[in-house]
Amino acid sequence: MNRVALISIVTAMLWVAGLGGSAYADAARPAALQGVGIDQRLDQPLPLDLSFRDETGRVVRLGDFFGAKPVVLTLAYYHCPMLCPLALESLVRSLRPLSLSAGNEFEIVTVSIDARETPAQAAEKKQKMLTQYGRKEAAGGWHFLVGDTDAVRQLAEAVGFHYQYDAASDQFAHATGLVMLTPQGRISRYLYGLDYAPRDVKLALVEASQNKIGTLTDQLLLFCYHYDPATGKYGPAAMTAVRIAGALTVLVLGCFIGLQLRQEERGPGA
Repeated sequence: MNRVALISIVTAMLWVAGLGGSAYADAARPAALQGVGIDQRLDQPLPLDLSFRDETGRVVRLGDFFGAKPVVLTLAYYHCPMLCPLALESLVRSLRPLSLSAGNEFEIVTVSIDARETPAQAAEKKQKMLTQYGRKEAAGGWHFLVGDTDAVRQLAEAVGFHYQYDAASDQFAHATGLVMLTPQGRISRYLYGLDYAPRDVKLALVEASQNKIGTLTDQLLLFCYHYDPATGKYGPAAMTAVRIAGALTVLVLGCFIGLQLRQEERGPGA
């Protein structure tokens, strides 16, 4: 497949990710992309009892990665020729500027949607991504999993991730994005596309952690930025900022008026 064809496929897949699961969008897509996309399932729980194998070949439960920290879930496949590597590399670029680190404040779980892939392929992909990330603590906090068709399908369905296998090219048609999960395994946010702004990733992690990670400044920023489900991004909430500023102004004026009244009650000699 030449470069132009690959770029066309990536463009089409990003278009699918942006349009989500609307009936109109599905009808307008090429045949190969029918039924492909991401439907948001906010606040829905994941099936944490599903079994997979990690990059060492060990059998693990999905729930093994939950309980204490928020989790970033990515669905990809390890021999993907272009889209999946771009998405994972974009994630790494977004994480590198953050003070938060995988393995410390949060976990990352990457699951292959191709049931034919092996732990050896998962280990190879993990080593490549850890080298790019460059943080030692991430070795124990970024997990690359493979599983059988049924487990993968159940997980994908739980998060609204729809994909199709094309036998002619031996490739999967799929959208791309990050699924942010609470420590209890409930879906908190989706971030779409290939360009994950570090600010959006950090705010989504702070929010998914239920304000248990990040600084006070990060938590205050959540009041000034609202999440837009249509775009999968955080945008400035102007009205929220105005309301906060107005409340602070009223508080300061109230304190000033209160002090003046107390001065008057005490009399001139006070």
